[in-house]
Amino acid sequence: MQLKIKTWISAMRLRTLPLAISGVLMGSALANLNGIDGKSSITLLALLTAICLQIISNLANDYGDFKKGTDNNNRIGNTRALQSGNITSKEMMVLIFLFVGMSLFFGLWLLNDAMEGNFNLAFLLFLFLGIAAIVSAVKYTVGKNAYGYSGFGDLFVFVFFGLVSVFGVYLLHKKLIFDWSLDKYILLPAIAIGLLSTAVLNTNNIRDVDNDKASSKNTLVVKLGVNNARMYHWLLLLGALFCMFVFVTLNYFHFVQFLSFLGFVPIIMQAYKVQTTDPSPLYNIYLKQLSLSTLLFVILFIVFQTVSLFIVGYKVLQQLPS
Repeated sequence: MQLKIKTWISAMRLRTLPLAISGVLMGSALANLNGIDGKSSITLLALLTAICLQIISNLANDYGDFKKGTDNNNRIGNTRALQSGNITSKEMMVLIFLFVGMSLFFGLWLLNDAMEGNFNLAFLLFLFLGIAAIVSAVKYTVGKNAYGYSGFGDLFVFVFFGLVSVFGVYLLHKKLIFDWSLDKYILLPAIAIGLLSTAVLNTNNIRDVDNDKASSKNTLVVKLGVNNARMYHWLLLLGALFCMFVFVTLNYFHFVQFLSFLGFVPIIMQAYKVQTTDPSPLYNIYLKQLSLSTLLFVILFIVFQTVSLFIVGYKVLQQLPS
């Protein structure tokens, strides 16, 4: 039983959770920094929903790749749960449905809390997005038309881990009221987190390129080739850096804000390692590094944006007549 529990935990791939957390924290922070009086419960429920969706994706990926024979002895990555034989396919499906139920529960609670019981068109739209996120998490590798086997995994990660996660949580704090003139700039951090999350998937796919090719899993890396995938990796990370630089510049009020870009140092170092290392088990480390570095950048962004606000606020108070 102890071995099975360890296998279940391994199957959830908790090392990927920083990505799910990053988008939610960024969206909530942007709402707070923009003076939106959101609820802390929205952030908590959004985190629980995002974590459940991430785990669904990981479990479904384990199930789909096993059923298609992609998880085999030639795979470089860590041994998957079904591949190890410690969990049956039936048990894995039960676990997937359990987390689907939990994500629906937390997601509906989140929407109801954000909208305060007001069921309107925006509520229905976000409900549709939530269901689409669950379906997409499962269909990545499961079924005959699994889109992860056709090179569309990158698009899924960019949309749901970036745009939906960051911008969606931001709007939830605003009760789903969108104002283009005020909110359009939030797309820049949303795109940045989406690009960083996509780079994590790209790292994974470079690691598995040979086995994926042999198993007819036509990821974008298989289609591009390793050298082009490395260039694509640089574009993803530099694109994220550019988006965040533009956002901070447009919202500049103190130089301390730019200290958050120290978080990009380990991100660029990871890109260099991907550039200079052939696909190998070392990529397991690079995956974890980029996932944690993304979360680190988000935390530094929040910290230094907040510190800048305090500094500016303190200077304004000093200038007021006593």
